[in-house]
Amino acid sequence: MKKIIFFAAFILCQGFLFAAPHPWDTAAKRSYYELRIYHFGNADQQKITENFLEHTFIHSLHKWGVSSIGIFKPVGDDTAADKKIYVLIPYSSLNQFENIKARSFSATGISEDDKGYINAAYNKPAFTRIESVLLKAFENMPAMAKPALAAPRNERVYELRSYESASEALFHNKVEMFNKGGEIEIFKRLGFNAVFYSEVVSGSHMPNLMYMTSFENKQAREEHWKGFSADEAWKKLSALPQYQNNVSHIDITFLRPTAYSDF
Repeated sequence: MKKIIFFAAFILCQGFLFAAPHPWDTAAKRSYYELRIYHFGNADQQKITENFLEHTFIHSLHKWGVSSIGIFKPVGDDTAADKKIYVLIPYSSLNQFENIKARSFSATGISEDDKGYINAAYNKPAFTRIESVLLKAFENMPAMAKPALAAPRNERVYELRSYESASEALFHNKVEMFNKGGEIEIFKRLGFNAVFYSEVVSGSHMPNLMYMTSFENKQAREEHWKGFSADEAWKKLSALPQYQNNVSHIDITFLRPTAYSDF
């Protein structure tokens, strides 16, 4: 009888161990994002790359299981000497990221313009450089959200922010402020239509975090930030002693989606 009771207890414990969530399960479900920034020295380069992104790149990623790809241009980029295109790619895991990176784009069956990107000659490159930033979603927003904006694409404003910190400890402190501190909840309550919040896993401005909010237009953006500054919950949070001096530099980039962007 004792053996039967012991065996039943053993089975029950085993079931509990396998059924109970591991402490790292939450972290494992957080998405990864790649932010690619294409740099161009002239209009021809941008035309070749845009054609590739629109007709081959985005469709290939859809076929390979990646959806909701954002492709943006900076607001006011027309007069810039260094023109750019921002591509935001969500991945369910690092394994998916690695698998996609390992795939190659075949020049078979695509347009001549796309071949000009894929097989660009050494003396006629399709871009100046490509930056790639690897991001990991915050705990309190583990996956990307596709904002429901009604305004025409040429009026929408996507605001990309990068917050740098002076030390690793201060960086983690700012990440905690977004999650446990409740900063994400304030943005959500005030209707900032966040696309993602993330920590930079690999990039050129570390330690830093990046996040993207979205608005119907520039006026809506200004009104939202005015409301944020006056919000009592934000005032209380930002005044807490434990969250002081955790950001040393902020970069803000205003973006608009291209006609072929998923959102």
